[in-house]
Amino acid sequence: MTEHSLWRFSRALHRAINERRHDEIEDLIDDDVDWAIYGPIDMFPFLGARRGKAAVLEVIRQIADNVRVRRFDRETIMLGVDSASSMLRYSLTALDSDKPISLRIAHFAQFKAGKLSNIRILVDTFDLVEQALGRPIHLPRISSFA
Repeated sequence: MTEHSLWRFSRALHRAINERRHDEIEDLIDDDVDWAIYGPIDMFPFLGARRGKAAVLEVIRQIADNVRVRRFDRETIMLGVDSASSMLRYSLTALDSDKPISLRIAHFAQFKAGKLSNIRILVDTFDLVEQALGRPIHLPRISSFA
């Protein structure tokens, strides 16, 4: 049995972010990849939708310019023949402030011939924004329960 494409991609992504080794990740991304990370684009411009290998590699470079991955834990994972999804918990360090960031994401990936062809990443943005601001966000009370 061969190794699932997710494992190769995951290792290469972390090396690209932490060690700035982009050669391996380039070989694992489809030329016409469809990529989206859903989150507050105003605060984090590397979030959002991108199309094509060059645009995705630039996003990975921007992420590497902003954070370092200290640790990640897979909470749940589902693998298909050419697909994968997981719930992940990341411990990151913001490079500009050396502040720790705890982040939870869900991702849904599709692979074609061993290369990433489509990925959707959902970020727990409320928690991320509170950490980035350094203070809790107080939302208005919507309703009251008796």
